Amino acid sequence: MNKSINTNNISNFKSESFDWKLVQTEMKNKLGLDVYESWLKKITFVDEFNNYLLLSVPTRFIRDWITSRYLDQILQIIRLYKKDIIRIEFKIDDYVTNKNENEVNVKSPEVSENVSFIKDSYLQYNRIDPNKRFDNFIVGSSNKLAYEASLKVSENISHYNPLYIYGGVGMGKTHLLNSIGLELKNNNKVMFISAERFMYQFVKSIKANDMVKFKEYFRNTDILLIDDIQFISGKEAMQEEFFHTFNALLDKGSQIIVSADRAPNKLSRIQDRIKSRFSGGLVVDIQKPDLELRKKIVEKKTEELNSLYADQLQVSKEIQDFISNEITASVRELVGAINRVVSFSRIYNKVPNLSETKVVLKDLLNLAENKVTIDLIQTIVCKFFKISKNEMLSSRRSRYLVRPRQTAIYLTKILTSKSLPEIGREFSNRDHTTIIHSVKTIEKIKEKDPEMVDNINKLKNQILYNNKENEI
Repeated sequence: MNKSINTNNISNFKSESFDWKLVQTEMKNKLGLDVYESWLKKITFVDEFNNYLLLSVPTRFIRDWITSRYLDQILQIIRLYKKDIIRIEFKIDDYVTNKNENEVNVKSPEVSENVSFIKDSYLQYNRIDPNKRFDNFIVGSSNKLAYEASLKVSENISHYNPLYIYGGVGMGKTHLLNSIGLELKNNNKVMFISAERFMYQFVKSIKANDMVKFKEYFRNTDILLIDDIQFISGKEAMQEEFFHTFNALLDKGSQIIVSADRAPNKLSRIQDRIKSRFSGGLVVDIQKPDLELRKKIVEKKTEELNSLYADQLQVSKEIQDFISNEITASVRELVGAINRVVSFSRIYNKVPNLSETKVVLKDLLNLAENKVTIDLIQTIVCKFFKISKNEMLSSRRSRYLVRPRQTAIYLTKILTSKSLPEIGREFSNRDHTTIIHSVKTIEKIKEKDPEMVDNINKLKNQILYNNKENEI
């Protein structure tokens, strides 16, 4: 029986129907399957209180990793479904923590025996997703070159070595790496790992005084797929090991496929010799999806969901076109928008009309309108204050540099969804406490100084206007 819904109350539907499974789905969509499987999947819902949630994780390490990198984003996602939640608390699952590694580690039956595993009791490395295949990767003009190159590599065309795929968040890079791994795993020893996982295992091996085993794992593989290589930025010791591993694999004829969020020459705080190795292979990019590709993706995803929820969901062509036209930033946000429509439908037993859809997708629509990058903010602030970017990112504390730096950090905080640690990494690896201090400093100055308010407003307009001009 369909329920009549007042559009004015739609924004509250999440608060009234909090469901942890919906939060998990949204985390997977917004933060990526790789991050979700590696870290966020370990989170277990325990209890809900007046204004906070109690969650459980298996180890202190996982808790610290999640809180330092993803806490702000997780809280934002939770507030989509329970807007009165203002904080999250974690407890350690002692039962899991005290288990023996061999007892906890479980091998996925879906993965070939030929796949190389790093055995870890909690993270379970090398989980190739059987659902991310070449045949369900939707191809358009923005990703065709990357798709074709990945196909060639899966056919063992060794002269595309290394293959370097770059593009923004949620564009399909991980999907392509996963597809290559699926194609090659039956006849090759495959290692599929994220840069964050590589870093974790590297540190763990050093602490355990077991670097020999670490080297054997990575240097004896036939196919190395490493995702989000930008995360080794600033980690000199790890870069040194990665460089030698990279060379050892090339020398023995192994295939290397790497993904990143930017081109090799734009990777910051990564050794020039590593960037040179990346540039020496085939470099391909995945651009923002154009309208034609977005329509294909929305249509395909809607068909898949209709097959799962045939009695509950019939997304109209009008809504499909609206999502295709308005959600332009990434494939992941497109899929997330469709999933929200599904969530709405399942909760209220109806598909929203266009006006209701706009309310349900309000935050995504705002993000699409105001998508700015940290690099853009830094560039505009530097031009405004007549300093170089190198000066802004330096460790110097001269007054003429400190204020522009704090201003750029403040604008990054209010104009992007980046977490404090993420912002810190983009400002020469500064600590999150420095980021907090900068934001508070600018806020205090704004309260007393009209000129600062005026400067902030001018900079915001320049950033947003510039972004609009450069939208595809």
